[in-house]
Amino acid sequence: MDEKHTRQIRTMFLKWCGSEPEQMERMPVSGSSRIYFRLSTLEKSAVAVYNDDIRENEAFISYGRHFKEKRLPVPEIYGVSDDKATYLQEDLGDHTLFSFIKDNAEKGDYPPEAVLYYQRVLEWLPQFQINGHQGLDYSKAYPRQAFDEQSMRWDLNYFKYYFLKLANISFDEQELENDYDTFVKFLLNAPSDYFLYRDFQSRNIMIKEGQPYFIDFQGGRRGALQYDLASLLYDAKAKIPNDIRKMLFDHYLNNLKAMKHVDDDLFIQYYHGFVLIRIMQAMGAYGFRGFYERKTHFLQSIPPALNNLRFLLGEMDIPIKIPHLNSVLNDLVDAPALKKYVRGFYNKNPLNIELMSFSYLKGLPGDKHGNGGGFLFDCRCIHNPGRYERYKHLNGRDNEVKEFLKQDGEADEFLKHAYLMVEQAVEKYLDRNFEHLFIGFGCTGGQHRSVYCTEEMKNHLKEKYGDQVQIYLKHREQEIEEKI
Repeated sequence: MDEKHTRQIRTMFLKWCGSEPEQMERMPVSGSSRIYFRLSTLEKSAVAVYNDDIRENEAFISYGRHFKEKRLPVPEIYGVSDDKATYLQEDLGDHTLFSFIKDNAEKGDYPPEAVLYYQRVLEWLPQFQINGHQGLDYSKAYPRQAFDEQSMRWDLNYFKYYFLKLANISFDEQELENDYDTFVKFLLNAPSDYFLYRDFQSRNIMIKEGQPYFIDFQGGRRGALQYDLASLLYDAKAKIPNDIRKMLFDHYLNNLKAMKHVDDDLFIQYYHGFVLIRIMQAMGAYGFRGFYERKTHFLQSIPPALNNLRFLLGEMDIPIKIPHLNSVLNDLVDAPALKKYVRGFYNKNPLNIELMSFSYLKGLPGDKHGNGGGFLFDCRCIHNPGRYERYKHLNGRDNEVKEFLKQDGEADEFLKHAYLMVEQAVEKYLDRNFEHLFIGFGCTGGQHRSVYCTEEMKNHLKEKYGDQVQIYLKHREQEIEEKI
């Protein structure tokens, strides 16, 4: 993202708000390549998005405006740049349904408030599927206008090549392709003249003032009703208990029946089929992001996904014969070959990571754990904002300093190499059940460069490793300590 797009964002905010933003803060990265900023004054805030995939932006903006006209709870679009690379939207806060579940899960039983949220979500889902479908411009759909045969084969092959192959699960390719043909023909018979959200899961549902709002629908297209229901109820990381999943399924079906006639038996048969293809698509993503890219939080999703698959195979009732696919899936749920990939991700204590910024002038950090391990990175090779009067009273957490350090790319290039070194250690530490890792960033005064790099490392580790790590952040010279 360059200075041009930063100016575009500020201009859109000024036009919408009537005044310049007092703060512009980069938000934590998501699973996509989109870059998010929160801009605010004392009275107003909005979220700006930069994405160089223009077709994806056009889909989101077109769908969002259409859904808003239909009075569906989605973020309002405040402005779009002429080149469509940036847009400004309503700020729905930071709380997702997934974060609510995660924050309340340690209380024991599945949070009853989460069940109530799911019920509200499932009351909105048929509204999107039926009312949202009416008049929607599918010419803006990206990458496909429908969840058609091509889409299904992409997902099935994603599973085959990025999960089965990478996990060394044996199968006969021709027999599997034969079953894929039968499976796809079955799914294509399902009524499909509805809006299919595609990525309808707990991370894409915001909770604001006790009500659900829906985001990340840019992958939507025409499709069957059952797919999004399957996506939501079999979301691996949400870990919905089977009895609650059944209750929520019935709740959705009752709301759907208020809008259209439903043949229960036929609906359930197609539902089981779409649950299966959704699980296979998700596991393809876990394989690519986890086995290939070694992103730990995707590996963490494999055990609950296998549990979902195991449960589905015991319940599945579809009127087709797919013997080899069934055999491969039954072998998969207890495959010894998977253990080397998912070992340590079931009920494991997090790795404690101590992140510190410090001043070399005031001495190196002490070793309070006595193992002498970890990293010390010298940030003094990076262009120093402290040399300029306008930055001297600020530190590396302030937006002005962040923008300065990002301008020439020196700091981010430095961090790119630091990330690679730290990731290698974190993954080995997790694998070997080590308890502590120290990472320090030092500069001359412990105020600008070291603070910035420490904050960026914190964001990177939380995004990549999630709840596998517990971060203790300390900016020594700023006298700031936080548990992340």
